[in-house]
Amino acid sequence: MTFKRKLMYTNKSPRRIDRKAGARNKKITKPFYSSPCYLGEIEKQKKKKRKSLFTGNMANRTMEIMAPAGSWESLQAAIQGGANSIYFGIEQLNMRARSSNNFTLKDLTEIAELCSKKNVKTYVTLNTIIYDHDLILMKKIVNTAKQAGITAIIASDQAVISYAASIKMEVHISTQTNITNIETIRFYSHFADVVILSRELSLLQTKEITKEIEKQQIKGPSGNLIRIEIFAHGALCMAVSGKCYLSLHTTNSSANRGACIQNCRKTYTVTDKEDGHQFDIDNEYIMSPKDLCTIGFIDKVIDSGSSVLKIEGRGRSPEYVKTTTQCYREAVDAYLKGTYNKEKVKSWITRLKTVYNRGFWNGYYLGQKMGEWTGIHGSKATKKKIYLGKAKKYFTKIQVAEFNLEAQQLQKGDSILITGRTTGVIEAVADEIRINDRQVKEVKKGDNFSMKLNYKVQPNDKLYKVLNS
Repeated sequence: MTFKRKLMYTNKSPRRIDRKAGARNKKITKPFYSSPCYLGEIEKQKKKKRKSLFTGNMANRTMEIMAPAGSWESLQAAIQGGANSIYFGIEQLNMRARSSNNFTLKDLTEIAELCSKKNVKTYVTLNTIIYDHDLILMKKIVNTAKQAGITAIIASDQAVISYAASIKMEVHISTQTNITNIETIRFYSHFADVVILSRELSLLQTKEITKEIEKQQIKGPSGNLIRIEIFAHGALCMAVSGKCYLSLHTTNSSANRGACIQNCRKTYTVTDKEDGHQFDIDNEYIMSPKDLCTIGFIDKVIDSGSSVLKIEGRGRSPEYVKTTTQCYREAVDAYLKGTYNKEKVKSWITRLKTVYNRGFWNGYYLGQKMGEWTGIHGSKATKKKIYLGKAKKYFTKIQVAEFNLEAQQLQKGDSILITGRTTGVIEAVADEIRINDRQVKEVKKGDNFSMKLNYKVQPNDKLYKVLNS
């Protein structure tokens, strides 16, 4: 004899109906601990436990803004922009060995001391493929970084990860490792306290990972819960986690060794193999993605449980570093203070467009499957800079800077940009220009001139004029 059982619920009380040949329906009251009300209370308690990480008091949340430093000027610009940490390459074993002005081992102590005074963390990128002949240099870089007081090493090769961990040097796992799940994070938690997720994950996937880290109490060598870092802004590669072989195939210059020649940013012609017809692809650069920009949904990024936001751009200019860092610093702070809104987002995007960009899109964070491709070669920035000359001297008491104009001309009221090793980035307007202490409306190539400037500059700092593109 078989039985069929069906559960039925009403607003008044739950009841179970047993159906058996010839049997009557019987009302059976379920115990309280299995009722929807009780189960709902349990879920509320679970959410309450997770509150500190995901939805709690935003004023108590901290988000690390991590900025690129491809030069001394960019390093200073990152600090000026409000970065909590900077990342940079040493020698040739980093993914921007070709495109940025990398630092040397001798610079590490100065970098560590400078950033320590500003309460800024320092990360050395050692994230290329490592061959046997690289091991001696790799170990020298890690040893020197530790001795200098550098905060951590960003690595992807297990040789680097293992060696750094063996000498108690903090390690962050690079996006080149292509981490996409909780079990891989558990594995790397034996070596690292920070894990950078694959750029192809959605924010929903990221949030599931951060929830599981807390639920399972997955901790790194420091004894703290693993922190998750994700990319927030900057260039994207068409290859999964940046593992591209086009450059190696065409010019024997490996992108995975930091020597990418940017094949994907070029124009191409498609050839029909059957009849030989050729078609120029002129409406899109079909392998060149637009730049990632998350400032329009930074609330969702923060709510995903990520605690480090990385700005890409070690090959970009100092003003790019300062502007992007400032915008994301302001956006994160606004959200944590409850003042994040559409008007501010519009303003930040306008400012982000003034520096190098290939157009913006959301990446894969919101679940979009196909990429968005740029339609032009190079930058779509709404502003451009023109080199004018160099600074000669600064008179601190009267706040006046003296310059030599080596090219072009400068007029009263022009927007100017000054960059320097210790100066970082200064943006100002040439309100008053003087030659031999006489006010003039314009200076030309070869002129030595002075102008009022509220910011101290150093000899040989570079002077630019800023124009609309």
